[in-house]
Amino acid sequence: MASINLNKMSLKDLLALQEDLEQAIANAQLREKQEVLSQMEALAQERGFSMNELITPRGRGKGKGSVSAAKYANPDNRAETWTGRGRKPNWLVDKLKKGAKIDDFAI
Repeated sequence: MASINLNKMSLKDLLALQEDLEQAIANAQLREKQEVLSQMEALAQERGFSMNELITPRGRGKGKGSVSAAKYANPDNRAETWTGRGRKPNWLVDKLKKGAKIDDFAI
């Protein structure tokens, strides 16, 4: 590889060299990716798989979590319920401050 004396280059030449380097790096990365992909496809085929079988994401993904059944209800308004998960609702906090026990509200 030829040695380049960068200290003797003008700003214009250095910027042009930088552009050339960035393009060369991008091209080299693309070649590397294509080579790795080809190797992966060959290995998958050799083992009896398609790339889609190996790359397709598994699991539930980013769907909503499960809905839990209510475990506690406000005796003054049965429509106000709590599953026992997360922050306690205000109606329950108020009743607990007044001396009630959480089991008093179990459904």
